[in-house]
Order: sequence, then C-alpha cells, then structure tokens
Amino acid sequence: MGSLQDVVLGAERIRALGTRHSFTSMADSAELVSLSELEGAITVDREAGTISVPAATTYAELAAVLNAQGLALHNLASLPHISVAGAVATATHGSGDTYGNLATAVAGLEFVRADGEVVFVARGEENFEGLVVGLGALGIVTQVVLETEPFYTVRQRVYEGLSWEALSEHYDEITGQGESVSVFHRFGPATEQLWVKSRVGEEGLSHTSEDLFGARPADGPRNPVPGSDPANSTEQLDVPGPWSERLPHFRSGFTPSAGEEIQAELFVAREQAMPALDALRQLAEQIRPILLISELRTVAADTLWLSPQYGQDTVGLHFTWKRRPAEVERVMGLVEAALEPFAARPHWGKVFTARAAELARAYERFDDFRRLRAQLDPRGVFVNGWLQDRVLDTT
Repeated sequence: MGSLQDVVLGAERIRALGTRHSFTSMADSAELVSLSELEGAITVDREAGTISVPAATTYAELAAVLNAQGLALHNLASLPHISVAGAVATATHGSGDTYGNLATAVAGLEFVRADGEVVFVARGEENFEGLVVGLGALGIVTQVVLETEPFYTVRQRVYEGLSWEALSEHYDEITGQGESVSVFHRFGPATEQLWVKSRVGEEGLSHTSEDLFGARPADGPRNPVPGSDPANSTEQLDVPGPWSERLPHFRSGFTPSAGEEIQAELFVAREQAMPALDALRQLAEQIRPILLISELRTVAADTLWLSPQYGQDTVGLHFTWKRRPAEVERVMGLVEAALEPFAARPHWGKVFTARAAELARAYERFDDFRRLRAQLDPRGVFVNGWLQDRVLDTT
C-alpha cells in the first residue's frame, strides 16, 4: 500500500484504471495507476455476512470464491468481466424490480485520499452515501466490503416477439415475472426478446412452454443481439444453474461483445417508463441505422448521492450502438432531448452529451458531492477533463 500512497502523493493528476469497460474519458489522466498487482486477499466475514474484496477483482473472480463458500451477491451486471471498484464507482447495475444497483451491496470502502492517507468508511458513517458512487473523484479505492447472502440458483428463459401493446398494457406484470427481466428491442414493429431470470425456490423448477403475454418461448439459446452467436450467452431454456452463471447475459469465459460498439444508457422514474419509451420510438428512423440492440430493465431505488436510482425506482433505457462516434453523438443529442421532460439521468460509464449544469438539476445531492470532493481532494489530483465538464463546471 505504501507505494500507492507515494504514487498519489507525488502525482499532479492521476486516475485509477479498472477493466476499462467505460465508453467515456472518465478514467483519462496525465498519470494512470493499475491496481491489478496491489496486495490484498478476498476475505469472508461470516458473522457480519460480508466479503472484503481487492478493488481490481472482477465479479467473475469474486463469484468463484463466493460459490465455493456457499454465498452469493444480490445481483450481477450483464457482464461478469468488470471490476468491483469500477462497477461500484459508476453505479453499474443488474436488473430487478426490488434489487438495487451493484453499489447498494457496499458495506464499506477503503481508499487512498489525495493526501496519501488510507481511510476506511463503513455504512452509517458520515458521507458514506456520497463516497460509494464516487466516479473516481474522491480517492483511489483499494478494498470494497460487500454484503453477501446464501448461495442460490437461477433459471432463465427467453421469449420472442412481445408486442409493444402487450408491453405497455402488462408492463408491471412482465417485469415481475422474475427477479431480473430484460426486454431487448430495435425499435421495430415488435420487441425482439424478453429474458426472464428467476430464482429457483424450494418448490423446484416451473418449466413453461406457454406464451407470455403473446410472446413465444425461444426454441433454442439466443444472444441478446438477434442473429449473433449465442455460444457466449449464459445458459437458457430453464436449465438451473448458479446465480453467477445466469444473472449475467454473458459467460465469464467468453468475449461478450458483438463487435466494436458504443454503449449509452439513461434512467427515468419507473412510472415514466412507457411514456419515455414512446418518446424514443418517435426517433426510430434516426436510431435504427446505428443501433445494434436496446435493452429495457428496472433497477430499485437507493440513497447513494450520485446513483441514477437515488430516491426513485427506475427504468434503464440502454443502447448498444455501432461504432460510429460522430453519428452516435448526434443521435444521443436527440435521445437526451426527447427524454428531457422525464429528468433522465445517465449511466456514468457510458456516453451522454449532458454537461454538469444540466446534470445538477437531476441530482438532489450534486452540490453535496462537489463539496465532498473539494474537501477530500483540495488540490484536484483526481480531477480530469471529463469530471470538470460533467460534474464540477456548472457555469
């Protein structure tokens, strides 16, 4: 740890690198530090019901330890390849009406401040809820303590051809079909796929071959991007398996991407899901030429200051774009304008065009976060251009 403290103290500007699954310049800096070689072990505290994890650990690596201990996390993101610290800092999420984003599992954080001091903050302590989704702006996180729960198994089934009418009419019922539910679409005449992930209860599996609100069960495995190879997708067709091998969309041992891509995601209050989606569907002709797939899923409310779920249950409107940066930027401007009446909040690790002055209106604790940043990093060692544009500059 001493060397990391020295690195931070000696740096004019520095940021930490995770697994680099970010589509923005939020990690850019004059100096970069990787934590992959930082000493530290994954340790379980069964009495507290927690697990302490080195920051650079991926969720796939963590899951292997948890499974061996008969433990699990409450949820996982689509990709198990991402680092714990990076996912937490950006409020990356899984899905579920009653499940918060991955940062909500954090019970404690250890980090190196700009003055080189190593600090540990636990849930319930002052400013904890401002520190968790920290955007890399408050210090370099070295260890994360996460809440655990007993190991559980999950089954998932994919349905195809859900109509927009059925989605609108039965939205709450559809998202309640499992702990994690995703609707994939390409702004066409109907949605493409409906993925339902359900915990297996004591009553055993409930195989279903019937239509679900008019959507038909897929007759084989699917990739979220229709037409792409399903080999790297997690197992479907109601076959039960460990939570860590069903909650993500992609297997940890495979490359998940459909190719070069750009991702974006905006969140609106859950009750605004259908009006917001209707507004976006008016842009279908502009969106479809550069879209690989779009995903709709729910995330529960929390109290973390810069979480997109702060104070409200949300729906995530996700876009996986073809890698055409100029076109994506133009269309994202249209998308964000269409969602302006819904006070949309962006995923911090994905592309968006809004600047700090606009974002400050969407986050009640934005000013509190800026004050906390100034207090912890008065010399601006963790500040970069992205942070200045998106968080600090409200002129």
